Amino acid sequence: MQPAPVTKYRSFPPVSLPNRQWPNRTLTRAPIWCSVDLRDGNQALAQPMSVEEKLEYFELLVGIGFKEIEVGFPSASQIEFDFCRRLIEERRIPDDVAIQILCQCREELITRSIEAMRGAKNAIFHLYNSTSPAQRRHVFNASRADIVQIAAQGTTWVKQHARSLVDAGTRMRFEYSPESFTSTELDFALEVCETVTDIWQPTPADKIILNLPATVEYATPNVHADQIEWMATHLRRRDCTLISLHTHNDRGTGIAATELALLAGADRVEGTLFGNGERTGNLDIVTVALNLYTHGIHPGLDFSNINAIREVYERCTRLEVPARQPYAGELVFTAFSGSHQDAIKKSWAAQKPEAPWDVLYIPIDPADIGRSYRAIIRINSQSGKGGVAYVLEHEFGFTLPKLMHKEIGRIINDVADARGTELSAQDLHAVFRQEYLERTTPISLQAFKTAESDSNVRCEATLTIDGQTHQLTGEGNGPIDAFTRALSTTDLPKFEVLSYAEHSLGKGSEARAVSYIQIKTGRGHSLFGAGIDTNIELASIKAIVSALNRALARS
Repeated sequence: MQPAPVTKYRSFPPVSLPNRQWPNRTLTRAPIWCSVDLRDGNQALAQPMSVEEKLEYFELLVGIGFKEIEVGFPSASQIEFDFCRRLIEERRIPDDVAIQILCQCREELITRSIEAMRGAKNAIFHLYNSTSPAQRRHVFNASRADIVQIAAQGTTWVKQHARSLVDAGTRMRFEYSPESFTSTELDFALEVCETVTDIWQPTPADKIILNLPATVEYATPNVHADQIEWMATHLRRRDCTLISLHTHNDRGTGIAATELALLAGADRVEGTLFGNGERTGNLDIVTVALNLYTHGIHPGLDFSNINAIREVYERCTRLEVPARQPYAGELVFTAFSGSHQDAIKKSWAAQKPEAPWDVLYIPIDPADIGRSYRAIIRINSQSGKGGVAYVLEHEFGFTLPKLMHKEIGRIINDVADARGTELSAQDLHAVFRQEYLERTTPISLQAFKTAESDSNVRCEATLTIDGQTHQLTGEGNGPIDAFTRALSTTDLPKFEVLSYAEHSLGKGSEARAVSYIQIKTGRGHSLFGAGIDTNIELASIKAIVSALNRALARS
């Protein structure tokens, strides 16, 4: 990097817009969406999609609900041409979906593109030429007037050659892009767009699409919004125009730039699923659409099974959705922090079905996009007691007493520290079972039965203690009290029962009971034990044995 002061780069000039309106607006509706996955996205792949993959991807986009899909650059190659023809000839395009093609301002390319679209019911011809000072200077060695003439001549050719399609029944719409709009002088971008519009002669019923691309992202999102509002307020035929956005992500703010530009008056958004595109990518339509959804605005696109969408995307593009990608990433509904886990657990429990969504740290209900609750809490050495308790309850049905949360949390953290890695839900379950349910030394319960005698309960128990079998009896006001008194006749440490809780595990005839018992030893240590059995009485006895074994293991 250049040391300060930095002279190699310069700041982007602001837009003079003293009465800007967009900062005070709120989004209230979804834009028109156009997917450019099959063109912009496909050209950015190290290994472009095969025709069969493109067909599958097109069906995915239609299923999501896109009504405008840019399918390629048919004048650029035979593969692109053949794909467009196959969509049309095999009648793969629903009547309410428009296919869009991209083309430069050259007559032979325009006629080839028209031929590719022959027979389509709905079509958008997307014409573009570069307009920025750097493009004019370095690529075309052209003046402003030269660039205007290129756009004007291209539009004239499209209008002439598209007449045969219109006469054959195609609904043909026209889109024009001044490429590198955001680095073009605004007055010149307006001049080019007005010239093109003059030639096309749109109407309020048949609007022209003026696509104003951030081909490379140079400025902060507010500058992009200013540029869009400036154009929207200076166009002479705004009522005959759809203003379209096409942001890239070079500064990492493509989504913000799009959202602010929608506030500034844009009507339409071009982008790709998960932001695939050249360099740092195109706009991620999934994120913008679901951002709208979380504000109570239905985007008109269906992402209710985002896992299936992600699977097709990753298979066809050979790209991976990053783990932290909004909404679709593997870890976006995952909390490692103990305090976050506890807040999620408590706010989720308080969430009422009829109330607006208000779960802490999770801005969207994962179920709305087909994500499961299974991965919301995952455990590592930074996890807290709330997260551990959440997993045991929601994955395995163990509703631990509140006082037990801290104890199990400490045990799990110690295991995670020792392993130096994250613990899966299955790992957590295994540690819980090993610690509480599967201890058989030094005490093992062989048999237990009770009988009522007057107002008391009498128990008979067979235990193995340090390999020796013991027959014990005791009386008390219940099975737990009777068993505790029976144990007091042995050399085992003395203890008292502090708390008891139980619940069913499972439903129906296969349901079992699980008991949790907290004891306090003569040394002042308090700890829990747990037991499972089809008989609730026997589950509680097993919980006492579990607690004693844990106490003896600590001594």
